[in-house]
Amino acid sequence: MAPECNIDRNREICGCSYMSCGKRGKCCECIKSHWSNQELPGCLFPPELEKTYDRSLRAFINYWKNKV
Repeated sequence: MAPECNIDRNREICGCSYMSCGKRGKCCECIKSHWSNQELPGCLFPPELEKTYDRSLRAFINYWKNKV
């Protein structure tokens, strides 16, 4: 049995700055939506990159390629 999604807690800790998103706090829906567009959710990006709203895999890889 899958654990329940704690939407209220997820909303509190969500790192995405897009506050009006209907998927905020619903991590499974958020990941599914972004992944279908070859993107990652904002919570996986560092704050300075997240604020650009570029959720592309390219942006993620370019940011991290010299830092890991």
